[in-house]
Amino acid sequence: MMDQPSTLELVTAVKEFIEKHAMPQLTGHTAFHARVAANALGIVARELEFGPTASAEELGRLESLLGMKGSLEDLNRELCRRIRTGDIGMTTPGVGEHMRATTIDKVAIDQPTYSGFKAAAKKT
Repeated sequence: MMDQPSTLELVTAVKEFIEKHAMPQLTGHTAFHARVAANALGIVARELEFGPTASAEELGRLESLLGMKGSLEDLNRELCRRIRTGDIGMTTPGVGEHMRATTIDKVAIDQPTYSGFKAAAKKT
């Protein structure tokens, strides 16, 4: 059986190629697009690495908070519905903690160098 690189390994290799070999030789608009591509690949790599755990934890929090089972998408819709109707809000036990943890997980994947991320992550 042939071992193949994982999707994460492939994405990381392409990102590193762009950053270490292509970008230093590029200028102007092309260099900008290379940075955008490298950043996008970084997001994909972090989603592959951390996304499944973050989603599972979010699902668990939602199930506990809402007292029901369902898909992540369905439970998020239900949370939004309950907030919109006033059935629950930020003073409801667990809602603030869920929102904070979910936001921190999303920022960790999307923008881990965001200036306030490290400070916010330490507070959890």
